[in-house]
Amino acid sequence: MSPAVPLPAAPLLELRDLDVSFRTEGGWLRAVQGLSFTLGAGETLAIVGESGSGKSVSALSVMRLIPDPPGKITGGDILYQGQSLLGFSERQMRQLRGNDISMIFQEPMTSLNPVLSIGQQIGEAIRLHQGADRPEARARALDMLRLVQIPEAEKRLDAYPHALSGGMRQRVMIAMALACGPRILIADEPTTALDVTIQAQVLDLMRDLKDRTKAAILLITHDLGVVAEMAERVIVIYAGRKVEEGPVRDLLRCPRHPYTRGLLGAVPRLGASLKAEKAGRLLEIPGTVPRLDQPIIGCAFAPRCAYAVDRCHRERPPLEARDPGHLAACWRAHEMEPL
Repeated sequence: MSPAVPLPAAPLLELRDLDVSFRTEGGWLRAVQGLSFTLGAGETLAIVGESGSGKSVSALSVMRLIPDPPGKITGGDILYQGQSLLGFSERQMRQLRGNDISMIFQEPMTSLNPVLSIGQQIGEAIRLHQGADRPEARARALDMLRLVQIPEAEKRLDAYPHALSGGMRQRVMIAMALACGPRILIADEPTTALDVTIQAQVLDLMRDLKDRTKAAILLITHDLGVVAEMAERVIVIYAGRKVEEGPVRDLLRCPRHPYTRGLLGAVPRLGASLKAEKAGRLLEIPGTVPRLDQPIIGCAFAPRCAYAVDRCHRERPPLEARDPGHLAACWRAHEMEPL
């Protein structure tokens, strides 16, 4: 009798054909369209794209934090451990947020409450979700500040956000997000507005904490350098749709979508990204992201794409496998050579 083959583990988080729209004066703006992906336990999945591509909206949808009105999840489903979050009441979602699923928001200065001390803000989640009293919550908050390597942690407990640097505030946001031991950590541009030295420290910290806590990370970013350091898989979103997905090494070595190639070309490289004939200008993707409150015919990237042919302007390409585990939505994906 042959040995039983173990079944693959069910994903911790799954999005199925998610649609998110916002009501505007000109009609409905479709910010996310048909987005699907899975996130496994202990995995780091990156979502990449320009500003306005739908990255943060996708993350906020998982937390059910899309303001309604004007925003609304108009289709698809979000599953956490096989349960649909769209069927959860607001009370159930409050129990889930910060406990099972936590989020590091983009701007720590605006996300932290300026009139509450750091210890009060970290301790609030611990008291709410774990039933700790004030002394216990304060002791746990102190442990979390030490975990994220904030110097003089005892002193920082009673400090207010304005007294901390940008890097320190970001560490506080990470401490708050990890305070209850979540299974999923959503990091929305966690290194935005930080200088490169502090950015490197925050990324090292997140890698170390992931190894310690075994939390899955959904990393939202526009920085492919951060993706290369942090993620195992990456999804590229353009105009609200997924245009490419694959293992990080494969996707960075041989991107199959022109948009991904453009994003990689715009990453500064010493001696490579600066061209003398362009008077030292960085490479860039021409044009802008299309308006999402108007119908898009064909491939949304076609007006900006150097590879576009007539078919691209008439028909939207399907998302298809180009290599094992590597998907791309481009009519000319098979022609793309490794970089």
